[in-house]
Amino acid sequence: MAELKFEIVEHIGVLSENARGWTKELNKVSWGEHPAKYDIRDWSPDHTRMAKGVTLTDEELDALKAILNGEDGEDDIDEENFV
Repeated sequence: MAELKFEIVEHIGVLSENARGWTKELNKVSWGEHPAKYDIRDWSPDHTRMAKGVTLTDEELDALKAILNGEDGEDDIDEENFV
């Protein structure tokens, strides 16, 4: 299996820490020498191992911030269907 190349370009913040010492973080990460994207995932304490996560472009992060701030303009989610 090929080694995964990544570089944490900017550490933005820690969202939480679990009992094993792994931290869920928001960072800007360059994956495979591509331009850095915002990235949310769990990292081992030495940042050599990571769990699955989600990456966001600048535009996607702006959209997420707007949604969380209630500024999205559209409410496509029918909250009555939530369990």
